[in-house]
Amino acid sequence: MAKMQANQMRAGMVIEFEGQRYTVLKQNIMIPGKGAAVIQVEMRNVKSGAKKDQRWRTADTVERLTTEDKEYTYSYADGDNLVLMDPESYEQTTVPKDILGDRLPFLVENMTVNVRLIEGEPVAMTLPETVTLEITEADPVVKGQTASSSYKPALLSNGVKTMVPPFVTAGEKVVVKTEDASYVERAKG
Repeated sequence: MAKMQANQMRAGMVIEFEGQRYTVLKQNIMIPGKGAAVIQVEMRNVKSGAKKDQRWRTADTVERLTTEDKEYTYSYADGDNLVLMDPESYEQTTVPKDILGDRLPFLVENMTVNVRLIEGEPVAMTLPETVTLEITEADPVVKGQTASSSYKPALLSNGVKTMVPPFVTAGEKVVVKTEDASYVERAKG
């Protein structure tokens, strides 16, 4: 941890405030008619996700935490944890499964993931934007339905439901977004 002046806070930095860790979302310097300038900071609690607005005087100091974004290769799940491997040192590290929330089903073996560490502790993990999965079930096309009019429900091999164009059938591989399971395109090759 390092102390810094409140007016040095920038979006993306992580600070410790009242025993909690916050990511700085944005900051504004407000200069009142009289008196010293004030820094208005919008920040998000790293653990709870709750937003908070806080004001500091420019002379105030805050605790800045060191953050690092690191790439890992996902190896396997172990109980409530995910085992990741450092592709450079081959050292293993574990992170709790709930770090991914509802994106957990999109994690596949040997996938490259990005982990944000605060003071060496993993607090967030991002997946690649898209992943290729097989369709295990797809509703039949309704008679008279045109390709452009609507998507139909389908089930991905990871158990997540998605909506696909009428021409996609079970057994095909498709590219979906890891963020919301939305269909991107048929997988090539």
